[in-house]
Amino acid sequence: MIHIALYEPEIPPNTGNIIRLCANTGARLHLIEPMGFDLEDKKLRRAGLDYHEFASVARYENFEAFLQQHQDRRIWACTTKANQYYHQVSFKDEDVLLLGPESRGLPQKIRDRLINTQIKLPMLDNSRSLNLSNATAIMLFEALRQLGFKGAV
Repeated sequence: MIHIALYEPEIPPNTGNIIRLCANTGARLHLIEPMGFDLEDKKLRRAGLDYHEFASVARYENFEAFLQQHQDRRIWACTTKANQYYHQVSFKDEDVLLLGPESRGLPQKIRDRLINTQIKLPMLDNSRSLNLSNATAIMLFEALRQLGFKGAV
């Protein structure tokens, strides 16, 4: 299983889309607070449709609480500031894809802690970033492809 961790997500529909993505791929979603919305937000529910009950979602008070529970996993910091592309690494079962908030991405202090496991998506020069749920889907499906799409039909 691949894990998706959202650090301080801000936009409910993006998280709703990622809940749906996780429900349909078997990925586990980890939400690191504070979040810019409540999990009962109507926009979150609308984007996730009725997939909430099929997704495995965990919440953490902060990044330290998340790290404490996942110190045995390899955490990939997904950032436009990385030097290597997501398709250049070999994903392993139980890896975590960590994505930052929509307005600012992962902060420097987190990127510094994960200096050897940073990945990015290729984009044209002068591009800022892709939509959070789109970026998550692209990287998740590459990890799943490398792992043979276990459980998919």
